[in-house]
Amino acid sequence: MTDTAVTTTGSAAAPTGTGSMGTRVIGLAALVGAVFLVLLGLVWSPEDITQRELVRIMYVHVPSATIAYLCCFLTTIGSVMFLWKRSVWWDTVAYAAAEIGAVFMALACVTGAIWARPTWGTFWVWDDARLVTSAMLFLLLVGYLALRKVPGDPDVRAKRSAWLGLLLVPNVILVRQSVEWWRTLHQKATIQPTQLGAEMDGLMLFSLFCGFVVGTLVFAWLVIHRFRVAWLEREADESMLADAIAERRAEAIDSGTGGDPFGPRTGEAFG
Repeated sequence: MTDTAVTTTGSAAAPTGTGSMGTRVIGLAALVGAVFLVLLGLVWSPEDITQRELVRIMYVHVPSATIAYLCCFLTTIGSVMFLWKRSVWWDTVAYAAAEIGAVFMALACVTGAIWARPTWGTFWVWDDARLVTSAMLFLLLVGYLALRKVPGDPDVRAKRSAWLGLLLVPNVILVRQSVEWWRTLHQKATIQPTQLGAEMDGLMLFSLFCGFVVGTLVFAWLVIHRFRVAWLEREADESMLADAIAERRAEAIDSGTGGDPFGPRTGEAFG
């Protein structure tokens, strides 16, 4: 439930913001968690035996990539539901998740490049399967957002975007499995489900876990707010269209065309 303005008669008017008690709690928890993560990642957790201080980038890089994948799953699910049910709610979820997913994917690529420079001797390698598929995923997200901005009928625009959104999850699978299917400079998964934490110091593993928690909180806060903004934008567009039609009809009545916004249809009008 968003904040609302109150009219002089005491009734609720249109929302004036996207915040709520729930988002404030999530935002505060994310802020406190971020401070705790900084202390864990930069001060309290030990350096790695092999990578030394570089390992600290992992506490941001790995959660960012994982949350980007989560956003892609949400966008694909929302796209499927829109194509199936023509659900505006799911379409808005897909849109919000794609925008936040692009942010997290960009963060994952940037932190990965920073990590790669001292490790591999270069920021980026175009023949590396993990890096190329990650770049493809980011471009798919950007392409989805670009389609949302193309002028035209909102339903047609949403349908075109939804078809592109279906490609996100298959690409996520490619990114995730690239280090297993092809030879790549990128290391394999840091955490294996069958040997959780077997190769990581306890405090390092806890720091990574905190990175996932803080990233999830930030993701939730951003997606909720972006969803509400997108919903209000849609309502505003529909309201503006209705007002424009009403004004056009009023002009038609004043000009004596009998309420037809397109004017008289007799041949004399054009003679």
